[in-house]
Amino acid sequence: MSTVLRICLLLAGLCAASASPVLTARASGTCTLKASGGDDAPAFLESAADPSCSTLSIPSGTTLSIQSKMNMTGLSNKHISLEGTVKFNPDIDYWTDNAFTFSFQDQAAFWLLGGKNLVLDGGGTLDGSGQAWYDAFAKKSSTVRPILLTIFQATNVTVQNIKMLNGPEWINFVNEGQDITFRNITISAVSTSKNAAKNTDGWDIFRSDNVVIADSTINNGDDCVSFKPNSTNILVSNLSCNGSHGISVGSLGQYAGEYDIVQNVIATNIRMSNAQNGARIKAWAGKNVGSGIVKNITFTGFVETNVDNPVIIDQCYETSDSDCTKYPSNTYIQDVWFDGISGTSSGKEKAVVASLSCSPDGRCSNVHVNDITVVPPSKYGSPSFECQNVDLSGNDASNFGTCKNTD
Repeated sequence: MSTVLRICLLLAGLCAASASPVLTARASGTCTLKASGGDDAPAFLESAADPSCSTLSIPSGTTLSIQSKMNMTGLSNKHISLEGTVKFNPDIDYWTDNAFTFSFQDQAAFWLLGGKNLVLDGGGTLDGSGQAWYDAFAKKSSTVRPILLTIFQATNVTVQNIKMLNGPEWINFVNEGQDITFRNITISAVSTSKNAAKNTDGWDIFRSDNVVIADSTINNGDDCVSFKPNSTNILVSNLSCNGSHGISVGSLGQYAGEYDIVQNVIATNIRMSNAQNGARIKAWAGKNVGSGIVKNITFTGFVETNVDNPVIIDQCYETSDSDCTKYPSNTYIQDVWFDGISGTSSGKEKAVVASLSCSPDGRCSNVHVNDITVVPPSKYGSPSFECQNVDLSGNDASNFGTCKNTD
């Protein structure tokens, strides 16, 4: 099946699933929230729970101060019109003791938003007051930093036309979601001190199906988008990512006894600048790790500028070469397309512009490489392509030569 046909078929299903929720008619109205001068979380929660408030309005010029955690799960047919600002108070002691917690990768959250048929839009701002967290994390690396927005146990949700600033860590976490759409989101997580804004992933998708992320601009310090375990039927389209760690499948297979799936993913029309990685798949190997499958993944239409690793598979993630040989990854990778990837590498890996490093013993299969035209800085000469433990197909397979075998 051609790349175009595969994309069209998947897009047809995703686009049908990603239409904005239709809020059912009911005898209800708009509830307008005002800043109190104190903690505005209780009033926000009360309005969200009020069945007479079909729309929660935060007017332009209004800044709500959120000083306590907000559980807005179980909502139905709600529209949050955010024209002003929701700003999370950087009381590190409070959030350390009281934020919602997730065992997966030791995460925490300010705000859980969940239910059915929800819209968050309006052109306003979510502000995570991240600078205090960036500085605190630099002093104490065990500091657990909250996620800015968590879509949790939700179906048919649209988040659009929102600015997301200074998230302490991950910006968006989609956890156990179905039919979730993000569109026209502007993300900026940039430190103003010497302490970097670390782990500020734009989106992390986990245990979720039918997710669309489109038409957005991201300036951050970690993955632009990351597909975590059990992410299926995902479309990522028309993103501009700066300073990131790439569009990343994984990492997967981290936890012993767990089986991770990432399947049916398309990332298309991506502009990646000043980044550590471009199109990436990463899976753990070694002792006491988990297992899983990465299947039917397409990276296409990437334009990359000053990227360290423009095209990369790392199936020995966080694992030494010797351990990866002894204990290959149990997360299998198959049916992957790297198509139409152009631009420039940074030269950090000298002439290497693509590195497909699989575990031994047939853990990668059916990997296609087509029209990869990334070039390194001129001082390194012609582009170089590396691979191990994988048989490649496509019109660029010959550029990789015979892949190294580490069996």
